[in-house]
Amino acid sequence: MIGVVVPAHDEEAVLNECLQSLQVAARHPGLRGEPVQIVVALDACSDRSEDIALQRGVQTVRVNRRNVGAARSAGVDRALHAGARWLCFTDADSAVAPDWLVQHLRLADDAQCDAVCGTVEVRHWGIYGRAVQQLYHAGYSDEPGHRHIHGANLGVSAHAYRQVGGFAELRTGEDVALVGALEAAGLHIAWTNAPRVVTSARCHFRAPSGFGAHLAGLVVPAMRVAGAAA
Repeated sequence: MIGVVVPAHDEEAVLNECLQSLQVAARHPGLRGEPVQIVVALDACSDRSEDIALQRGVQTVRVNRRNVGAARSAGVDRALHAGARWLCFTDADSAVAPDWLVQHLRLADDAQCDAVCGTVEVRHWGIYGRAVQQLYHAGYSDEPGHRHIHGANLGVSAHAYRQVGGFAELRTGEDVALVGALEAAGLHIAWTNAPRVVTSARCHFRAPSGFGAHLAGLVVPAMRVAGAAA
């Protein structure tokens, strides 16, 4: 069984699209009937996130920590208890490709990887103008062998996860800490762009030093570059 964990803190505006994409991926014929359990880890939610998850028929677990590391960990505990052999992670403001799970398992089973670090794609930039987009793309590698770590596109075997002690209870950077622990343990990580995930460029981001914060941090440098080129 494959476990998919989605942390959520007041994500009613985006959660349904995320879960819809996951349920499409869970029905892909390339999985050859292997069951998928989707777990939404509801962290201090005060909106309709839980209702949306229940309407979608997925599992939920509640925490009240405002801590994404604790939320992911709680979701993993539920998936492992149900017997998951492989764990996949994405974020509520993201949507996965129909073959997302198939690509993860191809690397897990055929390439015998212990973990998968995938890339993300931003399609709707919202308030961010061309200068920010250009600066972002100049520093991002959406190709095999990249070294990016995204909680929105991450996979790990149950054995490897347990071996390194799982997610640390961090408000941000829990994904980076997990991958660092996997590397320190000498485990095999695939740095790949094969599993595709589209994520948002929202400015009201949840993780203090996560992907949204990275994009916000490009605004001033992008303005300087644009000003110098003018």
